[in-house]
Amino acid sequence: MNTTFTHTAIAVAAVFAFSAGLAQAQDKPVMLKLSSWVPAQHPLNPSLQAWADDIKKASNGTITATLFPSEQLGKAFDHYDMARDGIADFAYVNPGYQPGRFPIFAGASLPFLFANAKGGTAAIDAWYKQYAAQEMKDVKVCFAFVHDPGTFHARKKITSPTDIKGMKIRPATSTIGNMVTSLGGTNVQSSAPEARDMLERGVADAITFPWGSIPLFGIDKVVSYHMDVPLYVTPFVWVMNKAKYDSMSAGQKKVIDDHCTTEWAEKVASPWADFEFGGHAKLAAIPGHEVYKLTPDQVNAWRKATAGGEAQWAETVKKAGQDPKAVMDSLKASLVKYKAAL
Repeated sequence: MNTTFTHTAIAVAAVFAFSAGLAQAQDKPVMLKLSSWVPAQHPLNPSLQAWADDIKKASNGTITATLFPSEQLGKAFDHYDMARDGIADFAYVNPGYQPGRFPIFAGASLPFLFANAKGGTAAIDAWYKQYAAQEMKDVKVCFAFVHDPGTFHARKKITSPTDIKGMKIRPATSTIGNMVTSLGGTNVQSSAPEARDMLERGVADAITFPWGSIPLFGIDKVVSYHMDVPLYVTPFVWVMNKAKYDSMSAGQKKVIDDHCTTEWAEKVASPWADFEFGGHAKLAAIPGHEVYKLTPDQVNAWRKATAGGEAQWAETVKKAGQDPKAVMDSLKASLVKYKAAL
């Protein structure tokens, strides 16, 4: 064996290995602007910060981030376009704020699908990965997630679908808005940060919202009846500006990709899930508030009254060039797999 050749090969390999490490260490610094429209004290924000801190560590400090909560960079309704246009590098988006724009994703906000948020987050992220590049092609979708199931919170007790007739309701998403309209109610659109003001001014009589966020947004000051049924979830996405991603080195892109997984979706969403679930007990303990269950017959009446929403949703998915049955069957299978189906 030629020992000179062997030594030379080892030396060359060492140089390449050193160069590769040096290249990683010399990746140009990337500063990310992360935009969240919920208040600074909302439990989602620490989770997003922890996610960003882990990216910094994994990139050897070459990718750093600043989180801007409370609509500092723009209104809640605008966050998808903010990520598209580079106003934010990452943005927290409620696609349901823009009716008709994301018909496939809207299926996840149909009533009576999700039993919980943790498995539900894994289920929606795994499901939507097959559609995200087509439906949200203006951005890089990092992951999808949901909050713990929400319900009606109102000035008066709502037990039957017929109670909605004539009411003005702020819906969480356009899908829930369609449900309200089908039951004879009127939709009053607003983002979550604007909701309390609308209720205080009498513009709305009720709201669909998760539980822990009712006190967080001060909505417990204006509504006192809470229907204890897992009516719906709001599905969200955490999206990235494509140009920012494309500007990164291969190693930095891998770090981002490694943090845009179903596992990370669960990590980010779980503290929020716990916070919202804890809201049941908090609201029940407030004097003058009533948290009430529905009878099995009442729940069945709600299921029957809202079932038509899926057919309405299916038409929008057909127009988008997809088979709605295949889309919904895939979502329901994912919910079963991750133990989050109602």
